[in-house]
Amino acid sequence: MSKKNKISASHILLMHKESQNSRSELTSDEAKKKIDDIYEDIKGGKVKFADAAVQFSNCPSGQSGGSLGEFTKGMMVKAFEDVAFSLDVEQISEPFESEFGFHIVKRDN
Repeated sequence: MSKKNKISASHILLMHKESQNSRSELTSDEAKKKIDDIYEDIKGGKVKFADAAVQFSNCPSGQSGGSLGEFTKGMMVKAFEDVAFSLDVEQISEPFESEFGFHIVKRDN
C-alpha cells in the first residue's frame, strides 16, 4: 500500500536561539534535551501528545493540540515533510530538527 500524497498531522515545536523566526532564549542543546524529555514522557504514557503540545509547543498550533490539519507534499519544509509522510497513522516520530527548531510529529491520518 502506497503512502498518501495528502495527510494530516500534529506536531510539537520547540524553538531555540538559532531557530528561524525564534524568540526563544533556549540554546540548541537545552531545547534538544527538553524535546527529548517530552518525547520520553509521551512514549512512557506520562502525558498525551495533544496535552504536551498545548503545554510546550512554540507553534500557535499547540493550542489546538498541535494539529496542523491536512497538507500535501511540498507545503512544509523538507525535514518536516520527510518525517511526517514516512509515519504510519497514529505513529509518533522521534525528535528531529528543522530550521524552525526541534519537532515531534504525530500522523493523524
